[in-house]
Amino acid sequence: MTMTYAALLRGINVSGHKKVPMAELRELLAELGHRDVRTYLQSGNAVFTTDAGDSEDALAAALERAVEKHFGFRVDCLVRSGPYLAAVADACPFPAAELEGKQLHVTYFSRPVTADRFAPVDPAAYLPEEFRLGDRALYLYAPDGLGRSKLAEALAKPALLKGISATTRNWNTVARLVEMTR
Repeated sequence: MTMTYAALLRGINVSGHKKVPMAELRELLAELGHRDVRTYLQSGNAVFTTDAGDSEDALAAALERAVEKHFGFRVDCLVRSGPYLAAVADACPFPAAELEGKQLHVTYFSRPVTADRFAPVDPAAYLPEEFRLGDRALYLYAPDGLGRSKLAEALAKPALLKGISATTRNWNTVARLVEMTR
């Protein structure tokens, strides 16, 4: 069965660190046997089609190994199917159509998380910023953007994310990846 996926690489091409040129990322994905490989922006978003039948985790692990072998450093990768990405966008608890893309973000997790994980974060202390949990995802409303968000900073503490991989995309990127994986 043919399926289209998005690969989300965490923490590449930030301030000159962990440089992964998108052309080389496309080549790596093609070498792994994937087709119709495209990238979006320089921040580690790639879309590809495959017949492999492998799980998202297996596809991510293969890409992580290929990146480490080719570039010499480890990068966490999440791979998510087009239908999953569309379901996450459709389930957004915030009025995405009424907000600027920089105000709404989705953090994708490597596995499901429960509200208990984020219990140490007092939501009332960060208003008007808010977050909600979804299916292996966290929705963050940050009216002044991610760079100024105190809530984003609190939610990204290593103690809260222990044992999982997480990577965040703004709503513009979320919407574009949904389009690209249809």
